This record gives sequence, C-alpha cells and structure tokens, in this order.
Amino acid sequence: MIDDETVARVVEFHGHMCAGLALGIRAAEIGLAEVGRNRTGDDVVAVVETDMCAVDAIQLLTGCTFGKGNLVHRDHGKSAYTFIRRADGKAVRVSPRPDGSDGNDSTWLALFARVRTGTATAEDKAAFIAGQRERCTRILEAPLDELYEVRRVNIAAPPRARVMASLDCDACGERAAETRIRHLDGQSLCLPCFEDALAGDVRLSLTTRSS
Repeated sequence: MIDDETVARVVEFHGHMCAGLALGIRAAEIGLAEVGRNRTGDDVVAVVETDMCAVDAIQLLTGCTFGKGNLVHRDHGKSAYTFIRRADGKAVRVSPRPDGSDGNDSTWLALFARVRTGTATAEDKAAFIAGQRERCTRILEAPLDELYEVRRVNIAAPPRARVMASLDCDACGERAAETRIRHLDGQSLCLPCFEDALAGDVRLSLTTRSS
C-alpha cells in the first residue's frame, strides 16, 4: 500500500483528495508492482484511457509524463490503464471491477449533482464532504483485487519520443512540428489552420449550393 506521506504528495500535486485520485493511486500501485517505476528516460510507459483525476496520481507515482512521451492518452472515456516495461515488453491492463466502487450509486450521484450545480443545501455539502472522505478511505484501504482486474496484454510500447523539426504555418505564422503540418493548395498549415481552411471550403460549398 502507498504510504501516507506519498499520498499527501499526490494530493498536493493534484490539488485535492477525491475518489478519482484515490483510484488512480491504487492503479499506480498495481503498475509499480507489475512493471516498476520509470527511472531512466522512458523505460516504463503508461497508457491511460481517461483524462480525469486518476491520471495525476499515475504521473506522479510512476514517473510517466507527457513531456517524456511515456504517458499516452487514448480518449476512450474509460478508467483503464496499461503499464508497459520496455526492457522485456511486459504489459498489464488495469480496469475497474463493476462492483469495485460505489461511483454509480444513484443517491451519491444525485448529491454530487446538487453540489456541482450549486443547488446543494448546507446539509448536502456536509454530507458530500463526509462521503468523499469515507469513499477515499475505503478505496485506499481496500484489497486491490476488489477494485481492479489486472490482466497481461500483448501490446507494443509506443515509439520513443523524438525531437521533431518545426515549420512555420503559412496562415498564422506559428511554428508546428513537421509531423503535424498539413499541405493544402500549396500552403503548409498547422492543424488548426488546416481544419479552419477545410471548414471554410465546406461553408463555401454549402453557400454555393443554396444559391
């Protein structure tokens, strides 16, 4: 189990304690046990399928970060995490058990909605704070196999991060990595300008048709 001092560091890094962060701490605990911590460059990779609170705990505890290219976000909307060790290719996917958390409890969700929308009473707010504290404690103390399913997976680690050349966008003038430059009508465009240009073409086409 992650010690109290380390939990406090995670809370300081994230800004507050919540059930999502607690679940991230426990997921990172599994990753550390299965493939170890990133120590030299990017020898461990974490692939996360959400961008919620848990990811902050995973970053801090595993040493995987976006800047080093060994924290990879797949926008699947799932609280699932894959940890990969480059040295031998060992990889494990950590996914929540359906009954491992009370996050779908209707009473709790209704209370959370009132707090989030600013319609909570003083009693609601007190109940929410107490409930959050109790949920976090329960998650941090629960056996890992009650929270998560862990299975070995056959997945290749993503390519190591490379330093890319940058090119000027002909539209906005800002520099972008050469791998993100798109070419349109003889211009080199960054992704936002490329998408704006395509959207403009679509709008022009629609206007032409309607007239």
